[in-house]
Amino acid sequence: MDQTDMPIGAKFAVIHRAFRRELDASLREKELTGAQFGALRALDRLERERGGEISQRDVEELCRSAHPTMTEILKKLEKKGFIEARPSETDRRRKLIRRTDKARELDRAAFRADEQTYEKFAAGLDAAQRASLESMLDLLIANICGGGEERRV
Repeated sequence: MDQTDMPIGAKFAVIHRAFRRELDASLREKELTGAQFGALRALDRLERERGGEISQRDVEELCRSAHPTMTEILKKLEKKGFIEARPSETDRRRKLIRRTDKARELDRAAFRADEQTYEKFAAGLDAAQRASLESMLDLLIANICGGGEERRV
């Protein structure tokens, strides 16, 4: 099938799978998957913006991830030494999470892997096209995250 005839949903699916495959390959040597990298990036953002206590629920909301999915991702990150988790002192049901030094050291290299994957996929786009693409994607994400009922991505 010619990609110009593909439904838009199929186009997003192809891009998502290919991006995830490339990113996973780049991160494999660092013992990370794309999903784990996303959770670490979310933790980094929450630590910079909020500081203090960050719960598993905070990470789930930022990643737009279901609780069972994030639980598995965080268990693997903890086992690999990228995060530490502990119960909150004020509410023992609440799990608090923080990145370890190992995760902080990894950040730059892992972020470069994401950028390199984007560069590969965006080859042939000029600066204006890239800016337009990123602006449109930001708007799509804003539409998904806002307005009406909450949706999971």
